Amino acid sequence: MERQIEMAERRMIVPLCSISEDSGVVTVKVEMPGVAKSGLEVKIEGNSLTVTGTRSAGEPRGTYLLRERRGENYAKSFTIDETIDREKIQAELAEGILTLKLAIKEAAKPRRIAIA
Repeated sequence: MERQIEMAERRMIVPLCSISEDSGVVTVKVEMPGVAKSGLEVKIEGNSLTVTGTRSAGEPRGTYLLRERRGENYAKSFTIDETIDREKIQAELAEGILTLKLAIKEAAKPRRIAIA
């Protein structure tokens, strides 16, 4: 019963993110505070890249006098196109920030054309 209450108390949060591009790599940084690697999932389905995470409030010890901290679920989706090399996506979690590195396919990168 307590587990059901815990699940009902979880909030769904759309995490903040930043996206940048440099040297043929798109970097996506997503805030996932308190989420462990085991609570994260990064998934590609069609043109959708989805990041989900779960943060636990922890197991209660004793009797709560005040309980403001609760478990939370994070979810964020991005649309990616065919220029992203899906086989070369890298993910790293450090200090509550999930960093995704999405390589742009060589054929999609701009190239300089020599003028004769």
